[in-house]
Amino acid sequence: MSPELISILVLAVVFVIATTRSINMGALAFAAAFAVGTLVADLDADGIFAGFPGDLFVVLVGVTYLFAIARANGTTDWLVHASIRLVRGRVALIPWVMFALTGALTAIGAVSPAAVAIVAPIALSFAARYGISPLLMGAMVVHGAQAGGFSPISIYGSIVNGIVEREKLPGNEVALFLASLVANLVIAAVVFVLFGGLKLWAQGAVAVTEEEDGTSGGGTSPAGTPTTGTTTTKTITTAVAVRPEAPPSAHLTPARTATLLSLVALVVAVLAFDLDAGLTAITLAVVLSTAWPADSRTAVGEIAWPTVLLICGVLTYVGVLDEMGTITWAGEGVGGIGVPLLAAVLLCYIGALVSAFASSVGIMGALIPLAVPFLAQGEIGAVGMVAALAVSATVVDVSPFSTNGALVLAAAPDVDRERFFRQLMVYGGIVVAAVPAVVWLVLVVPGWG
Repeated sequence: MSPELISILVLAVVFVIATTRSINMGALAFAAAFAVGTLVADLDADGIFAGFPGDLFVVLVGVTYLFAIARANGTTDWLVHASIRLVRGRVALIPWVMFALTGALTAIGAVSPAAVAIVAPIALSFAARYGISPLLMGAMVVHGAQAGGFSPISIYGSIVNGIVEREKLPGNEVALFLASLVANLVIAAVVFVLFGGLKLWAQGAVAVTEEEDGTSGGGTSPAGTPTTGTTTTKTITTAVAVRPEAPPSAHLTPARTATLLSLVALVVAVLAFDLDAGLTAITLAVVLSTAWPADSRTAVGEIAWPTVLLICGVLTYVGVLDEMGTITWAGEGVGGIGVPLLAAVLLCYIGALVSAFASSVGIMGALIPLAVPFLAQGEIGAVGMVAALAVSATVVDVSPFSTNGALVLAAAPDVDRERFFRQLMVYGGIVVAAVPAVVWLVLVVPGWG
């Protein structure tokens, strides 16, 4: 058995063990990099660590550190409640507000599961209160998170663009972002129509309840309780008191204002001045921590360390594959199929199927480098292929076996969880079966990039 085949089989074993045994794939990948690099590729420690993604490590730590502070001081709660007030009782708009909110959170740097974990409990509570399908609401939250997930300053976007740059592939950050945004927006629209969205439009508007707005106008709540038009500060305080770790979210405080300005500054620094997103985010987080140490005392502990470990481990192992020539060998094998478009659609399906049960970022980190020699032939556009792989590997996160799908399942109140699980599983299967072929047809076949 050739060393290249051994290294690929070890990668497959890493995915299987991580999926079936709930072990962090990054930790497994570090161990695999050590074993394969030492025993098969005859690499020393320096050769193994040559693939460690130091730049992505800083991006992951910096951006999630800043977002952890935003969550700790209540900025994210304020954003959620401000968005809810925008609907003013228009029930049909609530799923779209949740879609836009999770998209905005991931677009400015939140890890996708973090954004879903923040928004999903509120979104599913609204679904239960207003008779909205939990599958509709859960899908809108997850697809919203993925819609914003590939902005140039997002975690996914930084990862994919970093891989593209290191592999010296043609890249287009805007095209990648728009591909994911449009794909998830179209899917969300289809889900909205199929799972009761049109009936919500027919309901019109209902009275906004105290928990959703700082004041309540005259009328009747969905439960039939009369409202009086009085302020409801006491009610909001009581509702938030159930979660003592979350501060009241009705008003902007100096810390929240500064955090919002910091998020805007991060966007401007990266997009307008081309500054490093990770270093900029860490700097802004340190400034906020210095000014409000009490709010950010636990923020370092809330950095997405499992995600950091996952990404760094998988990409370090991919670096070992590169050092020993496996990537070139595998790419030549894929290209040897003789039909480049067939090879491309197979890669998209591999990404979608594995990602439905494992890590989206992990599979992206492995598949894109494996496709480099295949793309180097010039018969398939690199920009379209990378975008197709990225969409295929992330749009399936609605699966209940993925982190985002599991968060939605756990957040749904007053539902038959077994039935909801089956719904998510069937919907996830449909997405896996349909989306890779569609994005291949739209992004790869025309030869973009």
